[in-house]
Amino acid sequence: MKKTVLVVEDDKYLREVLVEKLKKDGFEVVEVMDGQAGLAATAKKKPDIVVLDIILPIMNGFDYLEAKGKDASIKDIPVIILSNLGQKEDVERGMKLGAKDYIVKAHFTPNDLIAKIQGII
Repeated sequence: MKKTVLVVEDDKYLREVLVEKLKKDGFEVVEVMDGQAGLAATAKKKPDIVVLDIILPIMNGFDYLEAKGKDASIKDIPVIILSNLGQKEDVERGMKLGAKDYIVKAHFTPNDLIAKIQGII
């Protein structure tokens, strides 16, 4: 059975690259463009893992993580943050809010992300 990855990313180009790579590597993919839609999709689809940007419209990634952590039905779904925010405080905040890993966009390849996803699920 295919593992499902929810990609919460508002950058159209990056989202398309990630979705294509994940599908090519055998994952089922759900994609949304803002944190609020991400929270709804997490609750509805119960993905195996979430790839989450921080700077998002409507609800940012930190608020998503806070809300997700308060919902017993989805709080244990692992999250990998993929963000341009690379400051130590941002990384610490994301990890404190429950993310399993934090990747800075400037320092990653899609293959790095796949490896991290496979290592977590």
